[in-house]
Amino acid sequence: MKNLGVNEIRELFLQFFESKDHLRLKSFSVVPRNDKSLLLINSGMAPMKAYFTGQETPPSKRVTTCQKCIRTGDIDNVGKTARHGTFFEMLGDFSFGDYFKNEIIPWSWEFVTKWLEIPEDKLYVTIYEEDDETGEIWHEKVGLPWERIKKLGKEDNFWQHGTGPCGPCTEIYYDRGPEYGCNSPTCGVGCDCDRYMEFWNLVLTQFDAHEDGTYTELDHKNVDTGMGLERMATIMQGVDSIFDVDTVKYIRDVVCQKAGVEYGKEHKIDVSVRIITDHIRSVTIMTADGVLPSNEGRGYVLRRLLRRAARHGKLLGIQGEFLAELSKAVITCSGEAYPELVDKQDYIFKILSIEENSFYKTIDKGMEILKEDMEEMKAAGETVMSGEKSFRLYDTYGFPVDLTKEILEEAGMRVDEEAFAKEMQAQKDRARKARGGEGYMGAAVTVYDELPTDLETKFAGYDVDTVADAKIVALVANDAVADGAQAEDSVVVFLDRTPFYAESGGQVGDHGIIKTANGVVKVTNCMKVIGGKIAHQGVVEEGSVTVGDIACAEIDKKHRMASARNHSATHLLQKALRTVLGTHVEQSGSYVSADRLRFDFTHFTAMTPDEIKEVERLVNEAIFASYPIVAEEMSIDAAREKGAMALFGEKYGDIVRVVDM
Repeated sequence: MKNLGVNEIRELFLQFFESKDHLRLKSFSVVPRNDKSLLLINSGMAPMKAYFTGQETPPSKRVTTCQKCIRTGDIDNVGKTARHGTFFEMLGDFSFGDYFKNEIIPWSWEFVTKWLEIPEDKLYVTIYEEDDETGEIWHEKVGLPWERIKKLGKEDNFWQHGTGPCGPCTEIYYDRGPEYGCNSPTCGVGCDCDRYMEFWNLVLTQFDAHEDGTYTELDHKNVDTGMGLERMATIMQGVDSIFDVDTVKYIRDVVCQKAGVEYGKEHKIDVSVRIITDHIRSVTIMTADGVLPSNEGRGYVLRRLLRRAARHGKLLGIQGEFLAELSKAVITCSGEAYPELVDKQDYIFKILSIEENSFYKTIDKGMEILKEDMEEMKAAGETVMSGEKSFRLYDTYGFPVDLTKEILEEAGMRVDEEAFAKEMQAQKDRARKARGGEGYMGAAVTVYDELPTDLETKFAGYDVDTVADAKIVALVANDAVADGAQAEDSVVVFLDRTPFYAESGGQVGDHGIIKTANGVVKVTNCMKVIGGKIAHQGVVEEGSVTVGDIACAEIDKKHRMASARNHSATHLLQKALRTVLGTHVEQSGSYVSADRLRFDFTHFTAMTPDEIKEVERLVNEAIFASYPIVAEEMSIDAAREKGAMALFGEKYGDIVRVVDM
């Protein structure tokens, strides 16, 4: 078996699937795009949801990635064990209606045994107990003996999320040897002990689950596999935990050097070292992807991880600020795989330094409040702090609850942990409610899901001025798919081609009218819905409209030009902000209409009056210069070479339209 580093395993995996005609994609940001069901990307599949649900067309039917992931469900266990972590990398290959079991199972065996050279007699697999087809492929096509193929139930080896696409999965295990076992006579694959380690899960989506509990075969079957990179590295390097693999150990050793401690000698010290090591990886990645510390959402996750690391630094005796310096170790290890870490390192250092400094002030403030609370408890003869008070310290002031418990215990007091947990759960419920409902894979189900998946609208706005001949290919009337609509009906019209600009890049959709021989629709908004379909929202003002009608689509040119001017101004504003504040400034959202624009961006302090004045001067100077505006189409690589900036949250194809001012 090869002894490979984390970076070597990652590259080998991606190269292997490229050799199987897969398109290698860069890791998506850990900030989900158009997905309210997730706070942070937590799996390799998560950024692919829109491809699996049909909302978007994938750039290739075969894709492979190494995805940055953040999971915080086990945050309280991080450090206490050598297994838990909040940041990890997930290797994956994906088939969107292309290959299936007969391809991916032999490929996975080829990669593991030929490319990684893991001995075959160390490998076992599990399959879903009713999936004989997968078992036969493992046995007949791969040659794996039946005694190394174990059947498990639905809970272990069947992937399902409510109704919709679902299917069995098959997992590959590595036998670490009897010294890791539990010595039970029944010990085997699936046992809770540490002997058999699962490292690759192949999800085989082949069924459509219905509300009555029945299943039907999908016409287009999908493959979604996931291999934890750090877990694979523990096998390849023959170590016991993720904190011992080369890249993570490098960071761990820097932490120990900074604190002047030795790892592996004392459990309490090891806990703090592991917490700092894991958390600095997470906060460095999150900060590079545009997450800023705050008191809600993903910003709160970042703040909590950062402050937890700072707190344990103090427990180890580290003096002064140290997190920004530690992040350099993360960049050293992962900068080649994720170049955004190198590009934004100065910005990362600044954010971590400001937040760490703020936390030390918070600790001082929290200590004052905690002392007051303790004095009140003593006066009242109480020894148990209420959940409300301990949660207020934690939630409002960012004071770690473990620190509250530690200080109270020293004074013979304790926290009402059950009441604290209830307060915490109530906060989680509020956050979940704020994210909204979800359907299959977190995608909201709407009337637009009922439209034909092959329905497309060609945007003709770059080819024509304001008017285009078109055909009505679908209608939604009063929130239901319909063949026709009458006067005063609220409608959404779908055309085969349109001059209407659909809301995108923060710019509101065009207004205008759609005329047919029998009716007129006043369009009050235009937007993209599932699968990139262009939806013209409005009201039937006169007569009636029907699917199949020939139409004349005409935009309100005055409204369009006013919006376009403000859209151009956002780009001038971004350029000016980057000039004045620094190149870390990125657009994180915008709103552009005919009468105003709003530009959201990331920066670590409030702008000064002088900075605002200078930005205004630069933007106005550019406007008054009356620069020629040149728009041209080119490949995404050519656009980057030209110096074009991609905008946060926007999806780009191979060919992009570049506007040069």
